[in-house]
Amino acid sequence: MTLLPRILGAITVLYSAAIIVRPRLLAGPCDLVDKAGEPLPGVSTLIAAVGARDLAIGAAMVAAPEGVALRTAIAARVASDLSDAAVFGSTLPTRGARTRIGVFALVWATACALSMPAWRRTAYGRPMSRHD
Repeated sequence: MTLLPRILGAITVLYSAAIIVRPRLLAGPCDLVDKAGEPLPGVSTLIAAVGARDLAIGAAMVAAPEGVALRTAIAARVASDLSDAAVFGSTLPTRGARTRIGVFALVWATACALSMPAWRRTAYGRPMSRHD
């Protein structure tokens, strides 16, 4: 069993749980905090929603059986990170935040996408075709 997608999933679970409990961990780098460093009104709710989504996908990457289920979980992680890069990278309030968060999301999407080739074999051990 290749470990990389499982490790990336576990890291995602841990980070997601952390931002649900302490939204300022994400709100700060996004420049969505007040002068005291607390998330602006409504931001904590949105961060909790993103955290819950990512926690579920990360858990799927950890627990999914090899094959289609794991590839689907990884694809969901990549799609979520690419959408985060597009949305956060274009709408956060400062250029620094847009760059910081957009680049981080792209890097994580790339890492997760690169973890997928390890699963390009079927349960029978033969290489998958483009149609599998």
